[in-house]
Amino acid sequence: HTPFHNHYRPQFYIRTLDVTGEIQLPEGVEMVMPGDNVTIEVELIYPVACNVGLRFAIREGGRTVGAGQITELLD
Repeated sequence: HTPFHNHYRPQFYIRTLDVTGEIQLPEGVEMVMPGDNVTIEVELIYPVACNVGLRFAIREGGRTVGAGQITELLD
């Protein structure tokens, strides 16, 4: 398990879709360690149909490094 930092660009698996996204950590948070629970913003490289409540996996190099649930959709 490895930590990740602001602007990390992993793959997001949403339903059957695989898309790259850039993570924006909350102000004052420099790093997320395995087991941490944080609220993040993600900017996907292209628009994706999704809704609040949808779960997703964060993957890097063929392994799952995190998981989450959409709590808000931003423009």
